[in-house]
Amino acid sequence: MSKKKILIFDDDAIILEVVSIIFEDAGYEVKISETSHDIIEKVAEFQPNVILMDNWIPNIGGVEATKLLKAHDEFKSIPVIYVTANNDISALAKEAQADDFIAKPFNLEDLEEKVEKYCK
Repeated sequence: MSKKKILIFDDDAIILEVVSIIFEDAGYEVKISETSHDIIEKVAEFQPNVILMDNWIPNIGGVEATKLLKAHDEFKSIPVIYVTANNDISALAKEAQADDFIAKPFNLEDLEEKVEKYCK
């Protein structure tokens, strides 16, 4: 069976490192990006099973990047879990058309459960 792939968009190097280690240890193939303006190219190249998207990310931000993805016929079915430290995360996730969300700071077990739920 091939590894499940997770693509993480976040500009926080510490979060990227910690989350990458957690998911790699759990058997996922992980790719990270600190920018989101090239989301379509990155998704086309990596073909992830699930995407973690930060809101505050350089260039175009999480909402716009997620909308770009969801407007793309080939990739709109890839689940996007919105991950951000924002009081209005549910509204942001809805505006972005994300499939789910989790607030920062997050519990790693909660994050793993959400990713697993969408990686079926």
